Amino acid sequence: MLHRPVNVITVEREYGSHGGEFAHDLAAHLGWRLLDSELVTGAARIAGVDPRLAAKLDERLDPWYYRYGKIFYQEPMYVTSTGEEHLFDSERMLELIRQEILDAATQGNCVLVGRGSACALAGRHGCFHIFVYATASAKKDWFARAFPDRAQHAEQDLKEFDRRRAAVIRKFYQQEWCSRGLYHLLLNSCIGTDAMIAAVQCAAGLCAPVPESVPR
Repeated sequence: MLHRPVNVITVEREYGSHGGEFAHDLAAHLGWRLLDSELVTGAARIAGVDPRLAAKLDERLDPWYYRYGKIFYQEPMYVTSTGEEHLFDSERMLELIRQEILDAATQGNCVLVGRGSACALAGRHGCFHIFVYATASAKKDWFARAFPDRAQHAEQDLKEFDRRRAAVIRKFYQQEWCSRGLYHLLLNSCIGTDAMIAAVQCAAGLCAPVPESVPR
């Protein structure tokens, strides 16, 4: 049950489901702020590191050898550009992104894409959480068009990308990324963007009220 009007929507998505594109269209339709890759560049800005480094760490765990030897391991690419003692790694980036998510939710009227936003805002009033998926054939068709040179590896690459996303959420939030209990609405993107937006508006209580019929 939603206890107050929804002003924050999170969109988690399977790789190849067009969930990111849907989130962009939804934010534009509602006239709300969109925070997708902006969360990553924002974390880089706060940490004082090159945004390209942050992009490489996006929705990925640090290498196992780095995690196990983190106290002693000092690979230059992980050190902040300001030369501070703190390292910038995926865990640090997720901490910064989580704070950005919480700040954005406080301001409201925003659509947040992935990066554990549904977990960070779980149980918070005014937030509505969506998971976008697609059929295996639809995702393979998209992959073949997007990466024709790797079309024969579509199934493997699609699964690997989602495994990485799931591993990040499991490690940082101790939650299962695709657990239905995290979300208010699961959407198959094969129904099309317009139908998805209409479904979200109605489910989240954002539909325009229907005028009462004039008595005759």
